[in-house]
Amino acid sequence: MIYRNEAPYVNPLVRPRRLRRGPGLRKMLRETVLAPEDFVYPLFVTPGEGLRRPISALAGQNHLSPDEAARTAAEVYALGVPAVILFGLPATKDPVGSSGADPEGPVQSAIRAIRAAVPEMVVITDVCLCEYTDHGHCGLIREGRVDNDATLPHLAAQALSHARAGADMVAPSDMMDGRVGAIRDLLDREGFQEIAIMAYSVKYASAFYGPFREAAGSAPGFGDRRGYQMDPARRREAQLEIDLDLAEGADIVMVKPAGLCLDILREIRDRLDIPLAAYQVSGEYAMLMAAAQAGLLDGQAAALEALTAIKRAGADIIITYLAPQAARWLRP
Repeated sequence: MIYRNEAPYVNPLVRPRRLRRGPGLRKMLRETVLAPEDFVYPLFVTPGEGLRRPISALAGQNHLSPDEAARTAAEVYALGVPAVILFGLPATKDPVGSSGADPEGPVQSAIRAIRAAVPEMVVITDVCLCEYTDHGHCGLIREGRVDNDATLPHLAAQALSHARAGADMVAPSDMMDGRVGAIRDLLDREGFQEIAIMAYSVKYASAFYGPFREAAGSAPGFGDRRGYQMDPARRREAQLEIDLDLAEGADIVMVKPAGLCLDILREIRDRLDIPLAAYQVSGEYAMLMAAAQAGLLDGQAAALEALTAIKRAGADIIITYLAPQAARWLRP
């Protein structure tokens, strides 16, 4: 600290509080600015028509038929949110998740409906088997274990079906080694070189996915996913996963769960100048909603602070269930 005289408590020359005096000064000096265009809104799509069923585990979110998903997409686009990411709840499940590649499946139908309703919207699709397998794991099961390499063609086929339906971007979330390369190879061979891949590159085996698994019907029927999702106690491995996915053709990399991995986001951003996404997961959202409902927090202030922290840590894109509310709060 610099002072005018020897008494350290008298008249400091540097007063940071000068620049915090009013909202105009504070707004002018922010290097982190949160905006609706930072957000991607997750949608849970189910077969049918005219369906909008509340999800008990995720207050304010719904299971949507493709036509209702298109209506919701148009509403959030009007708020300034440029993209949605689709998760499917199929009519049938089997050991290999074959319904995930059904051209008439709920995700594929929703892609077409959104394309017709909001042509400008960026449509991203989650690519994984967990929502489509009868055992709930993200890959094929062989002798009681997830078979990494046998899973890759099924993931690639699912991604190809999304591309054929009109998706702008596919987002493999399964955490199988080599899946980005397998998807990129098949998309390119089938003429979809311009379809982007947003890889769930750093996906920790988190306790904060619980509400999502209920919403998506994707809880594993036995065991857990610690054998393929990352150990939350490992920090350095995140850099390896990022490098591998980029080498295989990922266009955007993602960190999940966002709020618990601000250190990981910052390390990636400091090291690499690449598009970086972060997923504020269902458990993070549920905690904020529950605390606000109980009157323990100012819901709006807490939500915007949490989202700002994710962007401040280095994320360019934030996948969040708060997207519509936050977009409304941020409107001038």
